[in-house]
Amino acid sequence: MNGTLAIFRRELAAYFNTPLAYVFIVIFLFVTSIFTFNLGNFFQRGQADLRAFFSFHPWLYLFLVPALSMRLWAEERKQGSIELLLTLPVSLAAAVLGKFLAAWAFTTIALALTFPMWLTVAYLGDPDHGVIVAGYVGSALMAGGYLAIGSCLSALTRNQVIAFVLSVVVCFLFTVSGAPIVLDFFAGWAPQGMIEQVAQFSFFRRFQAIANGVIDLRDLVYFITLIGFWLFANLIVVEVKKAG
Repeated sequence: MNGTLAIFRRELAAYFNTPLAYVFIVIFLFVTSIFTFNLGNFFQRGQADLRAFFSFHPWLYLFLVPALSMRLWAEERKQGSIELLLTLPVSLAAAVLGKFLAAWAFTTIALALTFPMWLTVAYLGDPDHGVIVAGYVGSALMAGGYLAIGSCLSALTRNQVIAFVLSVVVCFLFTVSGAPIVLDFFAGWAPQGMIEQVAQFSFFRRFQAIANGVIDLRDLVYFITLIGFWLFANLIVVEVKKAG
């Protein structure tokens, strides 16, 4: 645990020691505002809620989170600093978990900085604050899922661009797995049970359920299990690359 905490502190501090953190936060806040007010018609809807705000988060994270996660391991391998990292008195599992938690904490900080949206809707009306809290929880969990996938795929290559593209593709498949365009592909030959299982992998469906104020234990278990699976895969990939 001490090793994980040490890596966490090291990685989180590294974000704010470079312009990356500030560029990411500014872009995230700017694009979120554009989507909410222009595309989501926040004021025109005339409703005291943040549906217009949360509805675009899966698509924002689809590109912004891989842009953040692509450097987690690819940069370490490219610069050769991964050998130094692995010689530190911490376990490989602690290094994987620490780097992931630092990236997740940074993303959560960026998400928390959108609190003026919450204040705005509270000033304009009488929103259901429980639903808004659920939306933030669901958004943070979804970001964690994207980060876990991106971290694993970043460990596969030393090229950050390749890591970014792979992460976007895999995250996109998880996001739209419950959409008709995907389910129709399976409808012609797969049994109904398999189609339903494919739909259950959808980030979008899980997040929408939580953002509507329904925090189902099954949705929480889904995100936690998915994060755990990809972090375990991340550990295996780094171990194999180290041995190679």
